[in-house]
Amino acid sequence: MFWAALLLFSGNAVAERHDSDLMSFVTLPEVRALKWEVEHYDRERLAPGYWFVAPYGKISPDQPTLKYQQYQVGPYIYDDNGVLIWAGAPLYDNHNVFDFKPVYNIDDDPHLSFIVGWEYDDSKKGHGAIVNSHYEVEKEVQALSDVHDFNMHEFNIMDGGKTALACTYRSQPINLAEFGRPTEESWVTVGGFVEVDVETSEVLVQWDSLGNIALPESNMFQASDAPAGSPGWDYVHINAVDKNEAGDYLISMRFTNTIYLISGQDGNIAWRLGGTESDFEQDFTFSKQHDVKFVSSNGTHHVLSFLNNASDERGNDENISSVLFVELDTGVVPMTAKVIKRINRPDSGLTRLRGSAQTLPNGNVFIGWSERGYSSEHASNGDLLMIAQFSSDRYSTYRSYKGEFTGRPSAPPDLVASVYGTRDEDMTTIIHVSWNGATDVVQWKFYAKAYDHGDSVLIGTTNKTDFETMFIADGFMDFVSAEAIDAEGNVMHTSEIMRTGTPPDWKAAGWAGSGSGPSPDDPSIIVAANGNVDSTSSADSTNGEAAELINDSTSTGSGNRSGAQYADAKEVAKAVYKAYDVIRGVSALLIFILLTGTLGGAGFALWRYLRARRSSRYQHVPSEEGLPVEEIHLTSNQRP
Repeated sequence: MFWAALLLFSGNAVAERHDSDLMSFVTLPEVRALKWEVEHYDRERLAPGYWFVAPYGKISPDQPTLKYQQYQVGPYIYDDNGVLIWAGAPLYDNHNVFDFKPVYNIDDDPHLSFIVGWEYDDSKKGHGAIVNSHYEVEKEVQALSDVHDFNMHEFNIMDGGKTALACTYRSQPINLAEFGRPTEESWVTVGGFVEVDVETSEVLVQWDSLGNIALPESNMFQASDAPAGSPGWDYVHINAVDKNEAGDYLISMRFTNTIYLISGQDGNIAWRLGGTESDFEQDFTFSKQHDVKFVSSNGTHHVLSFLNNASDERGNDENISSVLFVELDTGVVPMTAKVIKRINRPDSGLTRLRGSAQTLPNGNVFIGWSERGYSSEHASNGDLLMIAQFSSDRYSTYRSYKGEFTGRPSAPPDLVASVYGTRDEDMTTIIHVSWNGATDVVQWKFYAKAYDHGDSVLIGTTNKTDFETMFIADGFMDFVSAEAIDAEGNVMHTSEIMRTGTPPDWKAAGWAGSGSGPSPDDPSIIVAANGNVDSTSSADSTNGEAAELINDSTSTGSGNRSGAQYADAKEVAKAVYKAYDVIRGVSALLIFILLTGTLGGAGFALWRYLRARRSSRYQHVPSEEGLPVEEIHLTSNQRP
């Protein structure tokens, strides 16, 4: 008995561990979004906007299974409290997604961009995706034909949305003469980048490390290392590419500890920052860096930002990872580089893999430290304003971003209603509603109808405070719907009218009332009994004041009423519903009688007509002269 109890307890503990870190929703039961642990230190100084993350369990995709799997990995949007805004995992069916971020340089409306990972069997290479504010895919940029996949590190939309930058990895054999072994060959992974046409996926610019970056610059391989087969030595490992207005490209090679500027004119390396071949006089070091970007670039002066990982799986070069803002002066000899801002990882730890650094419009810095989604926001002077991480230790995100975005899903809100109770007088309807991806809903209005063709009656309102909103209504409400309301009081969208879920067997569920189960109530009677007479307007009513909407939440359960009033209202509602059933039955009978009479009359008229036709079929047909046919010849004989 002891061991059985211990086994049961252990099983429950494991189940809780693998479930308590995920959200669940009545309206979207197939989605299990990750929960967050959030700490705010100065909420007032946070930049406006949402978090954009793409959690995944492991880089390589899993083989599909016949087992049912809920949606967990893919693109997600959260607010700065960790409240879910959009679960995008269903868009690409639980595929890994990378570099998910808002994009503001395509047209007047913000977009989203991300990389969809490759298939487990290499049947698809993945692609870059651009999604509009309705969460509809507008563009898919395909991978090159001679690469294994659309590389996960970068999908950088250029101004105007006409072109995009992406990293490339190619495997090919090379001679090892640079290692002093001219008679030997080895496979290497060549790192590079492309600029492609977003509309056609045509390659406009292509650059590779082979012939530009020598093997000895790599910190991963030595001259004495044995040759490798395909895919070969990953000797540079490109992980970022950006472009300035002059048309030059900035790239990061993690396995050379170097940032390179590539000339947009001839493809030559203009300068190196860091590594063993640095062209700058600098008073700082960095290594294993990620997400190198231009903050500004003006002729001979550049400001760069990047994550200084300072570590990898093999070890660390410093004791803490940090984000560096570096100012370069390329107009002096020697060229100089100096750190103008350093932001250390808040927990004094190391980010050995991945990561991102983003300068926000108000000067704040949003940093993705990657593992467990660990992220932080800092003021322009470096002050820590917020830290957050996934509640789960099973997921990471390659990069994290923050930005403003207005989402207006094309699909309607999702609504689920269920009724509970054991007697007519204690019935309660619970309604859940959500609108996946909508960013500016402030309130929900709930409606019900007495019968399918009846008028919708407003049964209450409530403010939206979470991804999914629950509303509790007195009585058995049926034919339920909800309106999404914005801050100006406008109706943004309306859910479909849904029937309320009921137990398949009321008696088995504990029904103790009359009959085999309850009947739906007339919502107008219940609302009136609760004292919310003003809430009985139909679905086409409007309310123009945002403050009134937000501060005047009402429901069928919030009015002042006595038990006797409510019981009387329930009896009236029940009688009305039964009367409606009777009327429907009588109406059907009357329609049947009317239809039968009409068809019978038509049949009788047809019978009379045919009978008349039969009785006159032997009459003579008049001739053109108006005489019977047999008399024509007599008349003719009388003519002269």
